[in-house]
Amino acid sequence: MMLTRLLAGLLSPRGGRGRLSILIFHRVHAQPDPLFPDEPDAERFDKLLSWIGSSFTVMPLDRAIAALRAETLPPRALAITFDDGYADNYQVALPLLQKHGMSATFFVAAGFINGGRMWNDVVIEVVRGTRSDQLDLRMLGFRRYDVRTAAERRAAIDHLLPQIKYLPSAERASTVADIAAHCAPVLPDDLMMTSAQLRALRAAGMTIGGHTRTHPILSRLDDGDAYDEISGGKTDLERIVGEPVTLFAYPNGKPGRDYSATHAVMVERAGFAGAVSTSAGVARTGTDVFQLPRFTPWDRTEFRFGLRLVNNLRCDGRIAA
Repeated sequence: MMLTRLLAGLLSPRGGRGRLSILIFHRVHAQPDPLFPDEPDAERFDKLLSWIGSSFTVMPLDRAIAALRAETLPPRALAITFDDGYADNYQVALPLLQKHGMSATFFVAAGFINGGRMWNDVVIEVVRGTRSDQLDLRMLGFRRYDVRTAAERRAAIDHLLPQIKYLPSAERASTVADIAAHCAPVLPDDLMMTSAQLRALRAAGMTIGGHTRTHPILSRLDDGDAYDEISGGKTDLERIVGEPVTLFAYPNGKPGRDYSATHAVMVERAGFAGAVSTSAGVARTGTDVFQLPRFTPWDRTEFRFGLRLVNNLRCDGRIAA
Protein backbone atom coordinates (compact mmCIF):
# COMPACT_ATOMS: atom_id res chain seq x y z
CA MET A 1 0.00 0.00 0.00
CA MET A 2 1.08 3.57 -0.61
CA LEU A 3 1.59 4.50 3.05
CA THR A 4 3.95 1.56 3.62
CA ARG A 5 5.87 2.41 0.45
CA LEU A 6 6.16 6.06 1.47
CA LEU A 7 7.31 5.37 5.03
CA ALA A 8 9.70 2.62 3.92
CA GLY A 9 11.19 4.99 1.36
CA LEU A 10 11.81 7.63 4.01
CA LEU A 11 13.47 5.15 6.38
CA SER A 12 15.31 3.20 3.68
CA PRO A 13 16.44 5.54 0.89
CA ARG A 14 18.88 4.79 -1.90
CA GLY A 15 22.62 4.49 -1.32
CA GLY A 16 24.65 4.77 1.87
CA ARG A 17 21.66 5.58 4.06
CA GLY A 18 19.78 2.56 2.79
CA ARG A 19 18.60 -0.30 4.98
CA LEU A 20 18.22 -3.93 4.01
CA SER A 21 15.22 -5.89 5.28
CA ILE A 22 15.66 -9.67 5.18
CA LEU A 23 12.59 -11.85 5.61
CA ILE A 24 12.79 -15.37 7.02
CA PHE A 25 10.41 -18.22 6.18
CA HIS A 26 10.56 -21.96 6.75
CA ARG A 27 7.59 -23.70 5.17
CA VAL A 28 4.82 -22.82 2.73
CA HIS A 29 2.09 -25.46 2.98
CA ALA A 30 -0.13 -26.32 0.04
CA GLN A 31 -3.11 -26.09 2.43
CA PRO A 32 -3.40 -24.63 5.94
CA ASP A 33 -1.83 -26.85 8.60
CA PRO A 34 -4.25 -27.23 11.56
CA LEU A 35 -1.31 -27.74 13.94
CA PHE A 36 0.51 -24.62 12.72
CA PRO A 37 -2.09 -22.13 11.51
CA ASP A 38 0.41 -19.26 11.67
CA GLU A 39 2.66 -20.86 9.06
CA PRO A 40 1.81 -19.57 5.57
CA ASP A 41 -0.04 -21.73 3.08
CA ALA A 42 -0.01 -21.10 -0.67
CA GLU A 43 -2.90 -18.62 -0.63
CA ARG A 44 -1.46 -16.57 2.20
CA PHE A 45 2.09 -16.63 0.80
CA ASP A 46 0.72 -15.36 -2.51
CA LYS A 47 -0.83 -12.40 -0.66
CA LEU A 48 2.37 -11.73 1.28
CA LEU A 49 4.41 -11.57 -1.91
CA SER A 50 1.87 -9.19 -3.41
CA TRP A 51 2.10 -6.92 -0.36
CA ILE A 52 5.90 -7.06 -0.34
CA GLY A 53 6.16 -6.35 -4.05
CA SER A 54 3.91 -3.29 -3.83
CA SER A 55 6.12 -1.57 -1.25
CA PHE A 56 9.67 -2.97 -1.41
CA THR A 57 12.45 -3.62 -3.92
CA VAL A 58 13.05 -7.37 -3.73
CA MET A 59 16.54 -8.50 -4.70
CA PRO A 60 18.73 -11.62 -4.34
CA LEU A 61 20.50 -11.69 -0.98
CA ASP A 62 24.01 -12.00 -2.45
CA ARG A 63 23.44 -8.91 -4.61
CA ALA A 64 21.90 -7.09 -1.65
CA ILE A 65 24.94 -7.80 0.54
CA ALA A 66 27.28 -6.56 -2.19
CA ALA A 67 25.20 -3.40 -2.55
CA LEU A 68 25.16 -2.93 1.23
CA ARG A 69 28.94 -3.06 1.31
CA ALA A 70 29.25 -0.71 -1.66
CA GLU A 71 26.59 1.66 -0.22
CA THR A 72 24.54 1.30 -3.42
CA LEU A 73 21.34 -0.28 -2.07
CA PRO A 74 18.16 0.65 -3.95
CA PRO A 75 15.38 2.30 -1.93
CA ARG A 76 13.29 -0.05 0.24
CA ALA A 77 15.68 -2.97 -0.35
CA LEU A 78 14.43 -6.39 0.79
CA ALA A 79 15.57 -10.00 0.41
CA ILE A 80 13.56 -13.19 1.00
CA THR A 81 15.07 -16.27 2.67
CA PHE A 82 13.98 -19.77 3.66
CA ASP A 83 15.61 -22.02 6.26
CA ASP A 84 16.08 -25.81 6.48
CA GLY A 85 15.26 -27.14 3.00
CA TYR A 86 11.65 -28.32 3.08
CA ALA A 87 10.24 -29.86 -0.09
CA ASP A 88 7.33 -27.43 -0.09
CA ASN A 89 9.87 -24.66 -0.73
CA TYR A 90 10.26 -26.15 -4.20
CA GLN A 91 6.74 -27.48 -4.67
CA VAL A 92 4.72 -24.53 -3.37
CA ALA A 93 6.91 -21.48 -2.75
CA LEU A 94 8.92 -21.54 -5.99
CA PRO A 95 5.94 -21.25 -8.39
CA LEU A 96 4.59 -18.32 -6.37
CA LEU A 97 7.96 -16.56 -6.32
CA GLN A 98 8.11 -17.01 -10.10
CA LYS A 99 4.56 -15.68 -10.46
CA HIS A 100 5.62 -12.46 -8.71
CA GLY A 101 9.00 -12.26 -10.48
CA MET A 102 10.91 -12.56 -7.21
CA SER A 103 13.97 -14.48 -6.07
CA ALA A 104 14.84 -16.01 -2.70
CA THR A 105 17.74 -17.67 -0.91
CA PHE A 106 17.19 -21.18 0.44
CA PHE A 107 19.41 -22.19 3.37
CA VAL A 108 19.57 -25.98 3.37
CA ALA A 109 20.70 -28.38 6.11
CA ALA A 110 22.52 -30.75 3.77
CA GLY A 111 22.25 -33.87 5.91
CA PHE A 112 18.46 -34.11 5.61
CA ILE A 113 17.92 -33.89 1.86
CA ASN A 114 16.83 -37.04 -0.01
CA GLY A 115 14.50 -38.48 2.61
CA GLY A 116 15.85 -37.22 5.93
CA ARG A 117 13.93 -35.63 8.78
CA MET A 118 14.95 -32.91 11.19
CA TRP A 119 14.63 -33.83 14.87
CA ASN A 120 11.79 -31.37 15.49
CA ASP A 121 9.81 -32.80 12.57
CA VAL A 122 10.11 -36.28 14.06
CA VAL A 123 8.47 -34.98 17.25
CA ILE A 124 5.82 -33.05 15.31
CA GLU A 125 4.93 -36.00 13.09
CA VAL A 126 4.82 -38.40 16.04
CA VAL A 127 2.26 -36.17 17.74
CA ARG A 128 0.40 -35.54 14.50
CA GLY A 129 0.28 -39.22 13.59
CA THR A 130 -0.69 -40.82 16.88
CA ARG A 131 -4.09 -42.53 16.77
CA SER A 132 -4.57 -42.49 20.52
CA ASP A 133 -6.36 -39.84 22.58
CA GLN A 134 -3.33 -39.71 24.86
CA LEU A 135 0.42 -39.79 24.36
CA ASP A 136 2.16 -41.18 27.42
CA LEU A 137 5.85 -40.25 27.47
CA ARG A 138 6.40 -40.40 31.23
CA MET A 139 8.84 -43.29 30.92
CA LEU A 140 11.03 -41.04 28.73
CA GLY A 141 11.10 -38.21 31.25
CA PHE A 142 8.22 -36.14 29.89
CA ARG A 143 4.54 -36.46 30.77
CA ARG A 144 1.22 -37.79 29.53
CA TYR A 145 -0.41 -35.55 26.93
CA ASP A 146 -4.03 -35.33 25.86
CA VAL A 147 -4.04 -35.29 22.04
CA ARG A 148 -7.71 -35.53 21.10
CA THR A 149 -7.86 -32.15 19.34
CA ALA A 150 -5.52 -30.14 17.13
CA ALA A 151 -5.13 -27.61 19.95
CA GLU A 152 -4.09 -30.34 22.40
CA ARG A 153 -1.64 -31.79 19.90
CA ARG A 154 -0.10 -28.37 19.35
CA ALA A 155 0.17 -27.88 23.12
CA ALA A 156 2.02 -31.20 23.40
CA ILE A 157 4.42 -30.16 20.63
CA ASP A 158 5.01 -26.77 22.25
CA HIS A 159 5.85 -28.50 25.53
CA LEU A 160 8.20 -31.10 24.03
CA LEU A 161 10.28 -29.07 21.57
CA PRO A 162 11.81 -26.53 24.00
CA GLN A 163 12.83 -29.33 26.37
CA ILE A 164 14.65 -31.20 23.62
CA LYS A 165 16.14 -28.37 21.55
CA TYR A 166 19.13 -27.55 23.74
CA LEU A 167 20.13 -31.08 24.69
CA PRO A 168 23.62 -32.09 23.52
CA SER A 169 23.40 -33.30 19.92
CA ALA A 170 23.83 -37.00 20.66
CA GLU A 171 21.37 -36.91 23.56
CA ARG A 172 18.88 -34.95 21.47
CA ALA A 173 19.07 -37.52 18.67
CA SER A 174 18.66 -40.48 21.05
CA THR A 175 15.74 -38.82 22.86
CA VAL A 176 13.91 -38.19 19.61
CA ALA A 177 14.64 -41.73 18.44
CA ASP A 178 13.22 -43.09 21.72
CA ILE A 179 10.05 -41.04 21.27
CA ALA A 180 9.59 -42.32 17.73
CA ALA A 181 10.29 -45.94 18.74
CA HIS A 182 7.89 -45.74 21.69
CA CYS A 183 5.06 -44.34 19.61
CA ALA A 184 5.86 -46.35 16.44
CA PRO A 185 4.11 -44.04 13.93
CA VAL A 186 4.67 -44.16 10.19
CA LEU A 187 6.84 -41.08 9.65
CA PRO A 188 6.95 -39.21 6.32
CA ASP A 189 10.14 -39.41 4.30
CA ASP A 190 9.33 -36.62 1.84
CA LEU A 191 9.42 -33.55 4.08
CA MET A 192 12.76 -32.28 2.78
CA MET A 193 13.95 -31.51 -0.73
CA THR A 194 15.75 -33.97 -2.97
CA SER A 195 19.01 -33.24 -4.75
CA ALA A 196 17.06 -32.88 -8.01
CA GLN A 197 14.71 -30.31 -6.47
CA LEU A 198 17.67 -28.39 -5.09
CA ARG A 199 19.26 -28.24 -8.53
CA ALA A 200 15.92 -27.21 -10.05
CA LEU A 201 15.65 -24.34 -7.54
CA ARG A 202 19.06 -23.12 -8.58
CA ALA A 203 18.22 -23.51 -12.28
CA ALA A 204 15.14 -21.34 -11.67
CA GLY A 205 17.41 -18.50 -10.53
CA MET A 206 17.14 -19.04 -6.78
CA THR A 207 20.18 -18.98 -4.47
CA ILE A 208 21.26 -21.97 -2.36
CA GLY A 209 22.88 -21.28 1.02
CA GLY A 210 24.48 -23.38 3.74
CA HIS A 211 22.77 -24.25 7.01
CA THR A 212 25.22 -26.87 8.40
CA ARG A 213 24.83 -30.61 7.87
CA THR A 214 22.57 -31.62 10.75
CA HIS A 215 21.24 -28.31 12.13
CA PRO A 216 22.95 -28.44 15.55
CA ILE A 217 23.02 -25.63 18.06
CA LEU A 218 26.58 -24.53 17.28
CA SER A 219 27.19 -23.16 20.76
CA ARG A 220 26.63 -26.68 22.16
CA LEU A 221 29.42 -28.19 20.04
CA ASP A 222 33.18 -28.05 20.52
CA ASP A 223 34.96 -25.83 18.01
CA GLY A 224 36.15 -28.67 15.79
CA ASP A 225 32.70 -30.21 15.43
CA ALA A 226 31.12 -26.79 14.85
CA TYR A 227 33.54 -26.01 12.03
CA ASP A 228 32.98 -29.45 10.48
CA GLU A 229 29.23 -28.81 10.47
CA ILE A 230 29.64 -25.38 8.86
CA SER A 231 32.21 -26.34 6.23
CA GLY A 232 30.88 -29.86 5.64
CA GLY A 233 27.38 -28.65 4.83
CA LYS A 234 28.91 -26.19 2.36
CA THR A 235 30.92 -28.93 0.64
CA ASP A 236 27.90 -31.24 0.41
CA LEU A 237 25.72 -28.58 -1.22
CA GLU A 238 28.45 -27.53 -3.63
CA ARG A 239 28.71 -31.11 -4.85
CA ILE A 240 24.99 -31.10 -5.59
CA VAL A 241 24.61 -27.72 -7.28
CA GLY A 242 28.04 -27.72 -8.92
CA GLU A 243 29.05 -24.22 -7.89
CA PRO A 244 30.24 -22.28 -4.83
CA VAL A 245 27.78 -21.80 -1.96
CA THR A 246 28.58 -18.39 -0.50
CA LEU A 247 25.84 -17.59 2.05
CA PHE A 248 25.12 -19.18 5.43
CA ALA A 249 22.36 -19.20 8.06
CA TYR A 250 23.05 -20.08 11.70
CA PRO A 251 20.80 -22.92 12.94
CA ASN A 252 18.18 -21.48 15.31
CA GLY A 253 20.15 -18.26 14.89
CA LYS A 254 19.90 -16.39 18.20
CA PRO A 255 23.20 -14.51 18.69
CA GLY A 256 24.92 -15.16 21.99
CA ARG A 257 22.76 -18.20 22.69
CA ASP A 258 22.82 -20.38 19.57
CA TYR A 259 26.10 -19.14 18.11
CA SER A 260 28.90 -16.76 19.08
CA ALA A 261 31.39 -14.43 17.41
CA THR A 262 33.73 -17.43 17.24
CA HIS A 263 31.28 -19.17 14.93
CA ALA A 264 31.00 -16.05 12.75
CA VAL A 265 34.78 -16.25 12.28
CA MET A 266 34.44 -19.93 11.36
CA VAL A 267 31.81 -19.09 8.74
CA GLU A 268 34.14 -16.57 7.11
CA ARG A 269 37.07 -19.01 7.28
CA ALA A 270 34.95 -21.69 5.60
CA GLY A 271 34.63 -19.43 2.55
CA PHE A 272 31.21 -17.85 2.98
CA ALA A 273 30.71 -14.21 1.99
CA GLY A 274 27.86 -13.45 4.41
CA ALA A 275 25.62 -15.00 7.05
CA VAL A 276 22.21 -14.39 8.59
CA SER A 277 20.88 -14.72 12.13
CA THR A 278 17.33 -14.71 13.49
CA SER A 279 17.77 -11.47 15.40
CA ALA A 280 15.20 -8.84 14.41
CA GLY A 281 16.14 -5.57 12.74
CA VAL A 282 17.61 -4.41 9.44
CA ALA A 283 21.12 -4.19 8.06
CA ARG A 284 22.68 -0.84 7.24
CA THR A 285 26.15 0.54 6.52
CA GLY A 286 28.47 -0.90 9.16
CA THR A 287 26.37 -3.97 9.98
CA ASP A 288 28.48 -7.13 10.26
CA VAL A 289 27.67 -9.05 7.07
CA PHE A 290 28.36 -12.29 8.96
CA GLN A 291 25.59 -11.49 11.45
CA LEU A 292 22.80 -10.01 9.37
CA PRO A 293 19.41 -9.63 11.10
CA ARG A 294 16.17 -11.14 9.77
CA PHE A 295 12.49 -10.60 10.57
CA THR A 296 9.06 -11.54 9.24
CA PRO A 297 5.75 -9.95 10.35
CA TRP A 298 3.06 -12.43 11.29
CA ASP A 299 0.11 -10.13 10.64
CA ARG A 300 -2.80 -11.16 8.39
CA THR A 301 -3.81 -7.76 7.01
CA GLU A 302 -1.80 -5.71 4.53
CA PHE A 303 -1.90 -2.60 6.72
CA ARG A 304 -0.57 -4.28 9.87
CA PHE A 305 1.95 -6.39 7.93
CA GLY A 306 3.34 -3.26 6.27
CA LEU A 307 3.30 -1.26 9.49
CA ARG A 308 5.33 -3.91 11.31
CA LEU A 309 7.86 -4.05 8.46
CA VAL A 310 8.19 -0.27 8.63
CA ASN A 311 8.64 -0.43 12.39
CA ASN A 312 11.36 -3.06 11.93
CA LEU A 313 13.18 -0.61 9.64
CA ARG A 314 13.75 1.53 12.72
CA CYS A 315 15.67 -1.25 14.51
CA ASP A 316 19.47 -0.97 14.54
CA GLY A 317 20.23 -4.54 13.55
CA ARG A 318 23.80 -4.47 14.93
CA ILE A 319 24.55 -7.70 16.75
CA ALA A 320 27.12 -8.49 19.43
CA ALA A 321 27.20 -12.29 19.58
